[in-house]
Amino acid sequence: MEKIITKIDSRGVAKVTLNNPSKHNAFDDYMITQLSNAFTAIAENSDVRLMILASKGQSFSAGADLDWMKRMAAYSYEENLEDAKALAGMLKMLNDMPQPTIARVQGAAFGGALGLISCCDVAIAATTASFALSEVKIGLVPATISPYVIAAIGERYAKRYFITAERFDANTALQMSLVHETVEEQLLDKKIEQLVTSVLSNGPEAVAAAKQLISKVSGEVIDSTLIEHTCEVIAGIRVSTQGQEGLSAFLDKRKPNWLKD
Repeated sequence: MEKIITKIDSRGVAKVTLNNPSKHNAFDDYMITQLSNAFTAIAENSDVRLMILASKGQSFSAGADLDWMKRMAAYSYEENLEDAKALAGMLKMLNDMPQPTIARVQGAAFGGALGLISCCDVAIAATTASFALSEVKIGLVPATISPYVIAAIGERYAKRYFITAERFDANTALQMSLVHETVEEQLLDKKIEQLVTSVLSNGPEAVAAAKQLISKVSGEVIDSTLIEHTCEVIAGIRVSTQGQEGLSAFLDKRKPNWLKD
């Protein structure tokens, strides 16, 4: 059985699904490799407009697979380092995806699953979902996921949940900005489709540039260099083919050419 399923529809919407429901989509080194391959293929596919990260079964992901953890316990330091680098590399691929990414979260999301969620641009969770940064319970730390989780929830929340390993609900995840919205589980797909429709109505190049802009601007000092960069970005996209088409369509009160019937 393939633990990762990738499908791309006619609109250019890719859906990557964690497909190990009998183990609550807990991941191991094989699944990490499959996810890395899926993310790389999507990032390199210019026909893909956006990606949804989802999972089958009751849980989004229970974190690390127990059998994998047993194997890791017997690894040397060097083997553990290489293993950690594979996970870190997969997370960076997801975080740096050129296309917008949406996490569809249901059930349990524990440990490394919060890294996946934090790396996605948008996260929508079922109201019944539950979360935990559970690593310290078994004497470990959420190291490889920490840059992305802290960027999502902030240092203050990280201090609490990294060290307590408390389970928290979807409403708390919403308050700390781990997820953007919560809906009843039966409405998850409807909400995701609304977001997909919104993204697909926008200029593809503009969406990609907007995502890159956030990475460039976030945390930077607002100085002459940064201001110059932002001016160059808007000037460049205004004179681009897509920018000209978008402006013309707006002024002419017609649909831009990237909108399909």
